[in-house]
Amino acid sequence: MKVDKEALHKVAHLARLNVKPEEEPKLIEDLSKILTWVEQLKEVDTTGVAPLTHMTAEVNVLRKDVAEKTISHEAALKNAPSKNEDFFKVPKVLKRND
Repeated sequence: MKVDKEALHKVAHLARLNVKPEEEPKLIEDLSKILTWVEQLKEVDTTGVAPLTHMTAEVNVLRKDVAEKTISHEAALKNAPSKNEDFFKVPKVLKRND
């Protein structure tokens, strides 16, 4: 399939692309090659082939979201550079400009 400047500009507009004049010949050539390839796909006999919704039959195996105590309070605070009895201490992130 042959693509002309008008078709390129229409596609570029729909895709919200800014095409520079010096890029037009290469883009027209590339788009023509892509559309020619898609046309070749139409020739493939797909009779009896079920459409794919996914490329693999893999299914996500997810664990249940259950709250567990996986680390003790003391162990979590053990290597903290700055802490008090129960919390991590961090530097201020906000400051007032008075």
